[in-house]
Amino acid sequence: MSGITILGLGPGDPLLLTREAWSILENSKEIYVRTNQHPTIASFPPGLMVYSFDSFYSNGETFGDVYSRIVEKVLGLGQRPQGVVYAVPGHPNVAEVTTLEISRRAREAEIPLKVVEGLSFLEPVLSALGVDPFPQLSLVDGLELAACHHPLFPPSAPAIIAQIHSKIIASEIKLALMSVYPDEHKVIFVHGAGTKNLHIEKIALFEIDRSQQIGLLSCLYLPSLGDNTSFESFQNLIAHLRSPDGCPWDREQTHQSLRPHLLEETYELMAALDAEDPGEMSEEFGDLLLQIVLHAQIANEFGEFSMIDILQAIHDKLVRRHPHVFGSVNIKDKEEVLANWERLKSAERELDNKGEKGLLDGVSTELPALLQAESYQKRVARIGFDWPDIKGVLEKITEEMSEVHQAVDSGARKAEIGDLLFAVVNLARWYDVDAESALREANNRFRQRFAHIEAAARARGSCLSDLSPTEMDSLWDDAKSKDIHDGCGM
Repeated sequence: MSGITILGLGPGDPLLLTREAWSILENSKEIYVRTNQHPTIASFPPGLMVYSFDSFYSNGETFGDVYSRIVEKVLGLGQRPQGVVYAVPGHPNVAEVTTLEISRRAREAEIPLKVVEGLSFLEPVLSALGVDPFPQLSLVDGLELAACHHPLFPPSAPAIIAQIHSKIIASEIKLALMSVYPDEHKVIFVHGAGTKNLHIEKIALFEIDRSQQIGLLSCLYLPSLGDNTSFESFQNLIAHLRSPDGCPWDREQTHQSLRPHLLEETYELMAALDAEDPGEMSEEFGDLLLQIVLHAQIANEFGEFSMIDILQAIHDKLVRRHPHVFGSVNIKDKEEVLANWERLKSAERELDNKGEKGLLDGVSTELPALLQAESYQKRVARIGFDWPDIKGVLEKITEEMSEVHQAVDSGARKAEIGDLLFAVVNLARWYDVDAESALREANNRFRQRFAHIEAAARARGSCLSDLSPTEMDSLWDDAKSKDIHDGCGM
């Protein structure tokens, strides 16, 4: 009778075939296998005609193309009066794309379907490693990981990476993993699990694409990086601090009570960035992340939003605003990227219907003044509201200086000095200098130079007020010369 039987061939040793699978093989005249390169096939019953789809692999451009052709072929064979027996390595529903699609399409077309289970590659791999998959083992498709820039599973849990068919795939997997794991992280290759050719290979991560044993039955065991190394475990920690048996201070916090802490941590991070101190940066980024996760936990408890909402929203926004990366839009340079970014944001504002129609409405009024001015200037420049060259910017500064001198009262002087500062920020933008950081660095240089004057006065046994203006100028120049010698002079 017509229909499709999908049969699992097990991991490779014929002794690991199920009794049901062997019975079907004995009572069948023909069988179609996804690949002929499976050890069990050599032990099939005599007289069984075996047809393979291996030729599809040599003719297909991608694995997706190959799998699609196999699916169509099996569905067609299944509608014959005699139906079809289609065999795949391992278990039909473990790391087997074709069987899932065949099952879905067969149900839609009302083609009779039977799935004969088989031992997957996982059981003999776990036995060879002597590990239990519980509580948090990750199962990873090597082909998908090879296409990633960063692993999509938590490093705090061990992982088994399957379908490492070649050294090329292993090399791409290595690059993705080394974005998180140390080069020397010890891993275990398992080759031929479930066959008589089982081979265990313990090597460093950076060596995996040098293995001489890589083949169709190779997979990689990746041990955990240790506790407290995943974002999820950090979220759990914060949730515990907010729980009834957590910390009284953390439980009492609200979005508003945490507001000054968020601002403080941001400025401390800015100081670490200004100092170009990687150790301090790492610590301060952690403190800032604490604030973000704490806000997300509070919001989740009150049904406002969750961390998933945050991650999905920013992910979708980045994809939406990068059609030149994730779509078909052609953009030639950074300027076109920024201009298109503003067009997309404008369209989003219209769709959101939040009353935020102006180009500058999205710039926070809470930003420091210099940063706010720079943000305004950058936004309008993206739509062409800008000087044609830097000459106009310099002339504008001269004009504003003149207007400061001409101001007749304190109110006018305040306005003109504001315009002058705005023009200077524009000059910084033209020179691709962050005005906020530049002023912070200037403030720091002033503090250090003045500290030099104070130290010199103390060394003389004098007070600052005892120094003459000429003496202070001399010490200031001395401090400036030390800046130059240190490579940070002006």
